[in-house]
Amino acid sequence: MKLFRARVQNYRSVEDSGEFDIGDMTCLVGKNEAGKTALLNALRGLKSTQSAFKYDETTDYPRRFAMKFDERHPSGKAEVVKTWWRIDDADRAVVEKRFGSGVLKGDVLQVSYGFRYEEGKRILELGVDDEKCLSHLVAKHALDNDASGVLHASKDGPSADAALSALATRTPTQDALLQDIKKCRDSRFGLAVFDLLSERMPHFFYTSHFERMSGEVSIEQLQKDRAAKQITSGDQIFLDFLEYSGTTLEELAGATKRETLKARCEAAGNDITDEIFQFWSQNNALEVVIDFGPGKADDKPPFNTGTVAQIRIRNTNHKATLPLSERSAGFVWFFSFLAQFRQLKKTNGNAIILLDEPGLTLHGRAQSDLLRYISERLLPEHQVIFTTHSPFMVPMDRLADVRIVEDLIDRSGSRALVKGTKVNADVLEVNEDTLFPLQAALGYEITQSLFIGANTLLVEGASDIIYLQIVSQALRKRGKEGLSDKWTICPAGGIDKIAPFVRLFGGNGINVAVLSDIAKGEFGKIEKLRRSDIMKAGQFFTVADFVSQEEADVEDLFEPDLFVSMLNGAYAPPASHQVTVEKLTQADLSTPRSVKKAEALFKLMPDEVFEFDHFGPARWLLCNPDALDGNSQSVIATLDRFEKLIQTYNNLLA
Repeated sequence: MKLFRARVQNYRSVEDSGEFDIGDMTCLVGKNEAGKTALLNALRGLKSTQSAFKYDETTDYPRRFAMKFDERHPSGKAEVVKTWWRIDDADRAVVEKRFGSGVLKGDVLQVSYGFRYEEGKRILELGVDDEKCLSHLVAKHALDNDASGVLHASKDGPSADAALSALATRTPTQDALLQDIKKCRDSRFGLAVFDLLSERMPHFFYTSHFERMSGEVSIEQLQKDRAAKQITSGDQIFLDFLEYSGTTLEELAGATKRETLKARCEAAGNDITDEIFQFWSQNNALEVVIDFGPGKADDKPPFNTGTVAQIRIRNTNHKATLPLSERSAGFVWFFSFLAQFRQLKKTNGNAIILLDEPGLTLHGRAQSDLLRYISERLLPEHQVIFTTHSPFMVPMDRLADVRIVEDLIDRSGSRALVKGTKVNADVLEVNEDTLFPLQAALGYEITQSLFIGANTLLVEGASDIIYLQIVSQALRKRGKEGLSDKWTICPAGGIDKIAPFVRLFGGNGINVAVLSDIAKGEFGKIEKLRRSDIMKAGQFFTVADFVSQEEADVEDLFEPDLFVSMLNGAYAPPASHQVTVEKLTQADLSTPRSVKKAEALFKLMPDEVFEFDHFGPARWLLCNPDALDGNSQSVIATLDRFEKLIQTYNNLLA
């Protein structure tokens, strides 16, 4: 099953986050103290891989409401997290094996948890057909008509339990049925289904940039700390590393052949290091060295007695080793995270990964490496939710996966009204402090295209970038070809600015292609560009090359009824002024261009409807990418058109 929506309430700074969608990758962007960590902790409390983590009402319930708990929650319980999960075919098969075909009324499971809930008991909402469940069990135990007659008024598990339990004597088949029903929690089929699905529900694995492996440990002291349940996060990561290596503290403490254990740990360390260097562009001259030996009398306690394990990093360039703790914080974090992740894969692969400010101490280029690691290594098997306020960790090719986190305070009245942490899917409607990472990331993308983008695709504006990215994602979801990641898309700002851009790029030996809109007065300019020496042959296309009209913008790649839906969604005109294909077509008969027709039509709209601009429909599609998920003729035709365009440009890659 897959998590697709969540809502957090009553947790630290989060009074009510509002419902927010969750995809394969979800990036929570916000400034410090916005409540990002609170959101992750609330989620992991639902089903954490770290069994010791639990909600603590004293520290976690919003302090400003602490004296009003009973007033705010008459039921005696305060919901912290509510989640929505999509049940897949494998989940359904498990349920139907137990209770028969067709017993689930839908494919969405809702699971909630919070303060003062019964220990370990989650609240669920799931449509289960009790009568079908009962009928399946009756048939399974082969009750004849006489034996099943006692159940004529029974519609669910409890009523069937009561009817069978009331019998003075029961036939063997009746008794077998009763015992089968009693195997269900409280004899309720819905609870039994939930228990089956709960086993299949992923755990939440959480780690933060503060959690780094201890570079030196006393084996005996660590045994004592573990027994007293006082293990630090750094020592716990060391234990994860040992388990991944296939050894234990006890083996290390009592080993008579420590060289064998050392070799095993070094092999695990090298395995993790090899993985790092596929994604670590900072320094590939590092090696992991594991050392076990007796403590020395002059070392500080507890490293002066017993067995001491030390992880060191060797720099092959400088022929020197240093303790792990003295290497760069970024490298230590990356190594520590992979040690945790490898052990997670070994023991509990079914997990959603929560990363709190991952790679905060990494160089900007290394953060990009980490983002690539998330995409290439984690996403194929895990959903990933991570927080950041770094522009280098914003996935610019997946803006639809970005959620904005803000701690909102309404200062419009005479007294500030605290609204708490909110999650917003609209990456363009935020205050300037929260927007900074996105602004910086966009600026960085453009800078990269100017100086190091080996393949640069020039388009006219920001809306073109959004359309190409969102449609590429939609194509990939269907197993079709999306725009290659080798392309760096850069907005040129119009046909007149393309030539200067190309001259600048060409001087750096960069492969440049152009996708341009085309209007009546621009035919001559475009032909001149195509014939000039600044463009390679075949590197310049207009949208008209991919549609059956002489003038065209990127918006003309969309089927008219799909573009109309985007307009209505983006501007929400009143019912009397809803956009239709006919109205759009008739708005300006002098041009076939959809955007020009829209401009003319929106001049006739009531004052409360915003004036049309190119960015409005693009913004709406960014926030509603599922508009491209259907199989209607308009969606299929639109995707086919974009796919032809994308294939054309992918064939130009250097």
